[in-house]
This record gives sequence, C-alpha cells and structure tokens, in this order.
Amino acid sequence: MAECECLPKCPFFNDRMASRPATAQLMKNQYCLGDSGPCARHQVKVAAGSDAVPGDLFPSQTDRVQAILAGLKKG
Repeated sequence: MAECECLPKCPFFNDRMASRPATAQLMKNQYCLGDSGPCARHQVKVAAGSDAVPGDLFPSQTDRVQAILAGLKKG
C-alpha cells in the first residue's frame, strides 16, 4: 500500500477522530494508507493547496469538494 504524502501534517490522520478509533482506523486504511485519490481532503489540497483544506473536511466528504473549490474561485 502507498501512503498518502500528506500523512505527516494531516489533522485527520493524526487523531482527528480520537473519540471513534474503530471508524477512524477504517477511514485511515481506505484513504490514507491506500489510494489517496478518493480522499476529499487530498482532492482539495491537490487542486488548491494545503491552506484551502477546511479543518472540518473528512476524507469521505467528496460531495463538498466542488463547493469548496467554487468558493475559492469567487473569493
């Protein structure tokens, strides 16, 4: 498995979901330790840079990516 290059600084990977460790581990295995392409956080980072990634964005929230990117273009 290939690790996401964002792991060292990703707040999600670094215990954003400490209160739900089983769910967090499933998501980490899927998005952080596997193919990071489907990760919403990674998609925003690649398209607009690390500073554009909202702190509350979870890897599975791909439905938010287009709205985030569209909001950046307006601002």
